[in-house]
Amino acid sequence: MERKGNTIALLLIGIGGIILLSKLGWLLGGLMEYLIPIALIALGYYGVKAGNRFFGGLFIIIGAFSLIGEFAWLIGLIIAIAMIGFGVKMLKDRRNYHY
Repeated sequence: MERKGNTIALLLIGIGGIILLSKLGWLLGGLMEYLIPIALIALGYYGVKAGNRFFGGLFIIIGAFSLIGEFAWLIGLIIAIAMIGFGVKMLKDRRNYHY
């Protein structure tokens, strides 16, 4: 008979082992950088649904911040492109108005 806490305990042990192997460079390389935050969000969602709002919410927050950190380069790229586009638009608008 499986007890309620065994599933989460085994899942945490498995995720911890995967993290350890990836840090040692033995498993999936860069893919783990995205899988771990997604797994934390999923585990947090499962925790919230199971009634443990505090730890579930904590896992969701940690996973979300980690995932945002992984995509920081993309966010910076989008901001840089938007700044360039806005600057070009300002220059074009200024040329249309002759004082």
